[in-house]
Parts: sequence; C-alpha cells; structure tokens
Amino acid sequence: MMKAQTAPVFIFTWTLVIFHCCYCFYLPGLAPVSFCEEGKNSADCQSTIQLFVNRLDSVESILPYEYDAFDFCQDDQEQRPSENLGQVLFGERIESSPYKFSFMKAQTCQKVCSRTYDPSKKEERKKLNFLKKGMQLNYQHHWIVDNMPVTWCYEVEDGLKYCNPGFPIGCLVTESGQPKDACVINSHFNKPNTFYIFNHVDITLTYHSGEGEGWTGARLVGATLEPRSYNHGAKMKCNGEPMGIPSKSEKPEKIQLTYSYSVKFVENNDIKWASRWDYILISMPHTNIQWFSIMNSLVIVLFLSGMVAMILLRTLHKDISRYNQTDQEEAQEESGWKQVHGDVFRAPRKGMLLSVFLGQGTQIFIMTFMTLFLACLGFLSPANRGALMTCAVVLWVLLGTPAGYVSARMYKTFGGEKWKTNVLLTALLCPGIVFTDFFLMNLILWVEGSSAAVPFGTLVAVLALWFGISVPLTFLGAYFGFKNEPVESPVRTNQIPRQIPQQQFFTKAIPGIIMGGVLPFGCIFIQLFFILNSIWSHQMYYMFGFLFLVFIILIITCSEATVLLCYFHLCAEDYHWWWRSFLTSGFTAVYLFIYAVHYFVSKLQIVGIASTILYFGYTLIMVLIFFLFTGTIGFFTCFLFVHKIYSVLKVD
Repeated sequence: MMKAQTAPVFIFTWTLVIFHCCYCFYLPGLAPVSFCEEGKNSADCQSTIQLFVNRLDSVESILPYEYDAFDFCQDDQEQRPSENLGQVLFGERIESSPYKFSFMKAQTCQKVCSRTYDPSKKEERKKLNFLKKGMQLNYQHHWIVDNMPVTWCYEVEDGLKYCNPGFPIGCLVTESGQPKDACVINSHFNKPNTFYIFNHVDITLTYHSGEGEGWTGARLVGATLEPRSYNHGAKMKCNGEPMGIPSKSEKPEKIQLTYSYSVKFVENNDIKWASRWDYILISMPHTNIQWFSIMNSLVIVLFLSGMVAMILLRTLHKDISRYNQTDQEEAQEESGWKQVHGDVFRAPRKGMLLSVFLGQGTQIFIMTFMTLFLACLGFLSPANRGALMTCAVVLWVLLGTPAGYVSARMYKTFGGEKWKTNVLLTALLCPGIVFTDFFLMNLILWVEGSSAAVPFGTLVAVLALWFGISVPLTFLGAYFGFKNEPVESPVRTNQIPRQIPQQQFFTKAIPGIIMGGVLPFGCIFIQLFFILNSIWSHQMYYMFGFLFLVFIILIITCSEATVLLCYFHLCAEDYHWWWRSFLTSGFTAVYLFIYAVHYFVSKLQIVGIASTILYFGYTLIMVLIFFLFTGTIGFFTCFLFVHKIYSVLKVD
C-alpha cells in the first residue's frame, strides 16, 4: 500500500527535476566575448562587432538558399566560420556580411550597397525574379551577432510578445489589394500587385556592463531589429514612401535598390549573459503549454499502465500457482498460455531479418538515450549550433558494437548459422536504406541549387565514418555475440509444432498489431507536434527535459502494451509471439507517418513538387528509425516476460 502511494509522488518529483534541468543548465560551449569602445580595445575586449548571415528558409518551401543567392550586399572579405558536421547536414551556411558595427557607436541610415536591375537584360531580370520569388514564398533572413540570432519582436494575440529569430525579405500585396504575411505591419503597403522589400533595418544591441562584475568591457545580451522598406532616392533618406517593386508592368523600368541600416546600443544589467537566450525561447509560439494539464495526463498514463501491469502480474501469479499445484494429468486438460510451453520458444520465421532489426534498434535506442541525456544537461542547447545532430551521428557511429553483439546473439539463439550474412546485413541494411534515401533527397537539393545540399566531401566523410568506424565495430560486436552461448530457453521445445486453434478477431495478428501502437502514440503526439514544428517550421527546440520525460513514458507504454497483448495471444494458444512483439510496438511508426501526413496537409503551406518529395523522403527516414526503436523496446520486454513466466512453470 505504501508503494502504491509513493509511486505518483516519485514520478511527480522526478518530473519537476527534469523540467528544472531544461532551464537551469546552460552550457553553450562558448566563452563570452567582451566588447569595449573603439580606442579602448585590449586583449580582454574588442570594439568591432561582426554580423553574420545564415541561409534563408521558408515555411512554404523546404528548399533553403544561401544568402548570396538573392543578390544581397556581400562582404568584400568574405569569411566563413568553421561548421561542424551537424550544421552541414542541417544545411546551415554561415558567412560574414558587410554589416559591421563599432561598440557604442550609434549610426543612422547608413548605406550598405546598391543594386540596379534592368529587366531588359536577361541576367538582371533573372536575379530580380528570384528576389520576387523569395518574397512571394516568404523567405526569411537569419542574422547572427555574437552567436545570438538577431530577432524580430512584435506583438501577437492577447498582447503577447513573440520574438522571431528571422525576418522576411519582403512581402506581397495581391491583386485584390489584400496584404500578405508581413505586409500587414505597415498601412502604406497597399498598392496591388506590388512587392515591398525590407531594404532597411533598425538594429538594437543590448549589452550588460562589466563594471562591478569583475570583468572588462561589456557583453551582448540581446539583438533585435525592425525591418523597414524605404525608397531612399538620390539623397539617401530613411523615411517616406516604401520601396515597391511591381509584380507585373507593361513597360519594365530600371529598379534601384539601396540597402541601409541604423544601429543603437542599450544597456540592461538585469539580463545576465548566461540567460540571454531566454527572451527568444520563452516567446516561441505554441510553447505556452498548460504544464499542469500535461503533467496530469502523463501521471494518469503512468498510473493506468501501472494498474494494468499489477492486474496482469496478479493474474499470472494465480495461474502459475494453480498450475504448479495441479497434477500433470489434470494440467493437460487445461487451456491457455501454459499449454504452449513446448512451442513458445520455437525459432521464428525470417529470424535473420528480425535479429538484424533488433541489432539496429538497440543501436538507435542507446544513441537516443545518450543524446537526450546530454541535451537535458544543456550541452546541446540551441546556442551550440549543430551540436544535437553531430552528437547523434557520432554516437551512432561509435555504437556499432552493441548492434553487432545483439544481432549475432539473437541470431544464434534462433538457431541461425549464416553468421557472415548476419553481420553484413546488420552493418549495411538499415543504414544503407537511410543513406540511399538521404542521397536521393540530396540529389534533388543539388538540382534545385539549395544550400541544404550536402557537399560531396561531407558525403565522403559520412561514408568514411560508416565504413571506417561503424562497420568494423559492428563486426567486433558480432564476434563476441557469436562467441557467447545462445540464450537458453527455460523449457524444452517439442519436435512437432502444436496446432493453433481458431482465433477470435481481437486475438488475430493484424488487429492486435494495429491496436498495439495506439497507446504509445497517444503519449508522444503532443511532443511530436513541437518536433515537427522545429524541423519544418524553423522554430528552435529547447524543451529537452519534457522530451526526455516523454521518452521514458514511451518506453514504459510500449513495454506494457506489448506484454499485455502478448499475454492475451498466449492465452489464446497462439505461440507466434516473436515477430508480433516487435511489430506491435513498432506499429507506432505507422501512426507517426499518418500524423506527419496530417501535419503536412493541415499545418504546412508547402508548395512545389520538389518540396513535397523532400518532406516525405525525410519523413520516411524518421519513420524507419522510429519503427526500429519502438519495435526493439517491445520485443525485448516481451522476451524477458515470456522467459520469466515459463521459467517458474514446473514442466516435466
């Protein structure tokens, strides 16, 4: 009774700890940079502030483009900071810009560069049309100052403030005169069939002074901007009419675009450098979750799962006690799971493929657990760009040994003898499918000229990691797996298979598998919405504490749902549980794919066949990884369950 009362308290306490970890740890992996006024710079501080630009992306297209692709102002001495593997795979392309500031030196209406487009010239007309396309599809700038995104903050519903880590190139007023997207911010954007480009930005840099803090200079704790559209004219004025570009005109005229900026500095000693990302992350859309409601839902799910487990264990305990106290002759007349003890450990069909899936699933499970654990500690925060993907890839490469060991050991348990085929399939089958899909998607990105296209050198590096590290480690694990003895069955297997009686609808394989994925998916679909928003709507993801909690709940739910259905099937004297236990929890991936289709149709505004193919191509990779992950959890839980119940059964 005491355990039943303390379980919810234990869950609630650890939930608070995990959520707290999401906020209290901030380990960006970068040392703070101090700035000081020009003429006062020293080894401890610098006066020049460099603004970097990243790729441009859109919620209406999955094809990101480099900053230079839109013919914006370029830096004469272009510099590209070193990018890690995760940044390259995610398509980040960071480069220096001509926007350079001196600390504490305010500037107003400073010209950056001018661009002239003559529609009569093919090359210039092509550049102008590409710029219009970017505004029509709502492509967003992403600027970086001192490793912080330069945000565009504005009010949304109910007076809430939202800070977008990007701002649009411009906007379009349609033929009917209706402003689209960002055009609603200015009442002067009212001319039909006109593109209004944001060619001026008012930048505000907030700093924290080091006086009295024990360090020299000042540190940047905020960077915001307001995009403007100005027709500067010959006298370079930053006011008046906006800069409009006709979408269609009978007599095309030359168009001159002048880019400019203003910058000012504001002191704010209330914001600490370690918490300077808070105003960005807290104001992200859809993060105003009713935490108490979600917490109640999670506790209820765990409580119900615990009750199911208790009932199941009590029923099993009575069955085993009654069976062991009954004479064997009387026991032969009984029915249920006890009567299939001679067939329950009969080797499954396609045991080679099942063992390969289990090996890959183990590799993915350990990788996911370690990645989320490090993310909860703050090592993989958004400030450490690309760290999440880099960590996942490196861990996957280094975890080839557990994959080879599990696959080989299970294959030997199934009675398999083709150990060479098993090792090769474990090392190459699932990673090969993922790499082939990724390569085909990369070909589309290459053809479209997108910045997300992974360079050929990086693909070679990924292949080198795969064949040079992961494959040898898989062979090493397989060696130890085949060297060990197979897992011994607690009961002897009969030579002649037992006939399986006619099954009811709910105990048949397909209905049971379909039902098995419902409960696990119900635990993750809320978090899945945030993950898909992060991937496809270009929003920052930072709620790793909540994600880790959902990860634990997913493991528990997959385990208990699979064990429960396995028990029902064994009671119906159907002993084909090997594949069914894997597919029951693995079917959650099918619901994941259905939800991804729903998200694509209802939430996204993606246009174009290339973007659609890319969306579903990358979604299939996610579904395959999730299938192996959940299927492995269900199988090994069921494997332990079946071994346990038949090991305590007295059988002559």
